[in-house]
Amino acid sequence: MKIATVAQMREMDRTAIETYGISGPILMENAGEAAYYVMLGELEELAGLDVVVVCGSGHNGGDGLVVARKLHSMAARVQVFCLGNPAKFDDTVRPFYDMVQRLGIPFTLVPDEDALGLLAEALDNADAVVDAIFGTGLSREVGGRYARAIELINACPAPVFSIDIPSGIQGDTGQIMGIAVRADATITFGLPKPGNLLYPGYEYGGDLYVTHISFPPELYRKPDLHLAVSPLPPLPPRPGDAHKGSVGKVLFIAGAARYLGAPYFAAMGFLRAGGGLAYLATPESAAPFIAAQGNEIVFLPQAATDAGSLALSNLDALLEASEQMAMVCLGSGVSLEPETQELVRQLARRLEKPLLIDGDGLTALAGQPDLLRERTHPTILTPHPGEMARLLGTSVREVQADRVAAALRAAQAWRATIVLKGAHTLIAHPDGRAYVNLSGNPGMATAGSGDVLTGVIAGMFAAQHLDFETAARLGVFIHGLAGDLAALDLGEGLVAGDILARVPEAIQFYREEHRTMAASYYGKITVL
Repeated sequence: MKIATVAQMREMDRTAIETYGISGPILMENAGEAAYYVMLGELEELAGLDVVVVCGSGHNGGDGLVVARKLHSMAARVQVFCLGNPAKFDDTVRPFYDMVQRLGIPFTLVPDEDALGLLAEALDNADAVVDAIFGTGLSREVGGRYARAIELINACPAPVFSIDIPSGIQGDTGQIMGIAVRADATITFGLPKPGNLLYPGYEYGGDLYVTHISFPPELYRKPDLHLAVSPLPPLPPRPGDAHKGSVGKVLFIAGAARYLGAPYFAAMGFLRAGGGLAYLATPESAAPFIAAQGNEIVFLPQAATDAGSLALSNLDALLEASEQMAMVCLGSGVSLEPETQELVRQLARRLEKPLLIDGDGLTALAGQPDLLRERTHPTILTPHPGEMARLLGTSVREVQADRVAAALRAAQAWRATIVLKGAHTLIAHPDGRAYVNLSGNPGMATAGSGDVLTGVIAGMFAAQHLDFETAARLGVFIHGLAGDLAALDLGEGLVAGDILARVPEAIQFYREEHRTMAASYYGKITVL
């Protein structure tokens, strides 16, 4: 499913009205009706329920007025509280305001904080609440009576239904603009907006419903909509005559004397994802300790620096070793030793294989996109927000404030596929396409989880024989699915080994259920 920015959604509305003659009032009626049907499904019986609709004076408020009328028609006891000014209702909204007035639905103006007492009283007795205050176009911090009204809504125990996006969530980034409604369900229109699917906005939205409100398909399938939910293609069947040489050889250049877990989890992640041969080039002193836990790994012991990290003198041997490999994974736990960081830079520039760079390897690239721009083979970088901040020379706060923009900026600068890790990991490509992954859970925020991801992505490419871009996207999903399966059994107190152990199960589950998961967007989005 495509994801539309706020500006793209406005253009979609304009095109529907001006090109196809689908008037603004028709779109508003369809939006309100969709929200009404969600409430009908969630609440089952509307007659006699006390419903509070809190609206502003924009089109989001107009959607709320349609919902109020629909609920009234089903004998719900509806009260509308308007935080805006009805004089500002435009020609699209005004007919619905007039209908509410003619029907005698109670309509109370809340012009200032002193007038919030009646809203508080109504919310105390509400069976359901409709949030139709701001919509997706919010661009400044919420304050005054609006902030206080949101506080009252959040304190209300009744289920809350937000129109388009919870009020207070920025539509393009998912950031909280001071304060935001915590909804039990959100009904969004046309297409989901980034703020519906990116944290923290996603967490505030509850169950997400999407309705196209009668847009023709060519609008919501336009090729210039470059952001989308990560697709879930089928995995090709594993050949019955598969052998270890036919399902991938991958070289992992990883580890140091103080970092023994990262290389283990990366190499074993590949093997658990169906890989045939995982070669681990690691300092000679570290190899026996890793081998004690992962004796399925093929070790290529390397010369070490005095600090126990990979020495620059290994460069030619590593380049030669890579020649027989399907791809190379570089950087997990290699340390920040200056000599090793220079080795990483030399390898990144000279390796003539598909390449994934993670962990400490990313620090070596910080501020130096030219290291990768001349590569002729594809590259994946898998930073967490801190590593992304170092790559871009900015702060973690700025990265997290607009994760899509940060991922796309890095993808274009390094000419690489960027996997920006975190809740709803983003996968961005140099041509401007980006995808939101919907698998995973908070328990996966644990040391070594990202190293397992490195191995799983390698497995999708070298063992499952997907193209490099698809391997990145599906590897992220399978990794998250493994974490979700682990959390079902163990809760959210996971360690990397729990995720690693579930990778084969996740792949099997995906093979069996991918059609269902693809159709339901992994159970995260309901299309009306």
